[in-house]
Amino acid sequence: MALFGIKWLDPEYIISSMGHFALVGICLIVFAECGLFAFFLPGDSLLFVAGLFVAHGTIETPIWLVCVLITLAGILGNAVGYAIGWKAGPALFDKPNSKIFKKDYVDKTHEFFEKYGSRAIVLSRFVPVVRTFITALAGVGRMDPKKYFTYSIIGGIAWGAGVTLLGFFLGEIPFIKNNLEAAILGIVFLSIIPIIIEVIKARKEKKIAAREAAEQTQVFQTFRD
Repeated sequence: MALFGIKWLDPEYIISSMGHFALVGICLIVFAECGLFAFFLPGDSLLFVAGLFVAHGTIETPIWLVCVLITLAGILGNAVGYAIGWKAGPALFDKPNSKIFKKDYVDKTHEFFEKYGSRAIVLSRFVPVVRTFITALAGVGRMDPKKYFTYSIIGGIAWGAGVTLLGFFLGEIPFIKNNLEAAILGIVFLSIIPIIIEVIKARKEKKIAAREAAEQTQVFQTFRD
């Protein structure tokens, strides 16, 4: 099965093609996506299929060890991305014609980081593209290292172990086995639910703030009259 017609985006194809080195390859992909700006690589779907392959016995490593290694790969990737951002600084994103550091990606990530602050480090784990660039932006912005790595570890466990375990436990369901592409699309959708909730919450807060400001203006206008 070639996901969306593109083999190298298909996590099942990627894992199967690596044979006995599948777990090593998965960890390298996770590391690259989280720290080396490889935003084009599959993330959530790869972890889900990895868990499914463990459940089926295709990957013979115990699920607990798979979760530990994937989580560590994600955390180490974040550390490298943060270090790159810290060392390179704003110059890293000062190339408008760059094929990797496209302005749209950077602007999207920067807006996300500015809106959600420390929570963004955890939430971004579940958002493709943002997951890749936010670590460097945290370094560029000189986010407190202790705070950054605390949230990075929390997010790494929630994402790395959580999505992999989801694939492991759901992998035995016949419908999931027979409709893997649909299941992967479902996982991608589920991964952005926390962001949808945050956006709805932010909009409500904005409306409340706007209403309160309007009421205050009306009261002030009444006193003036």
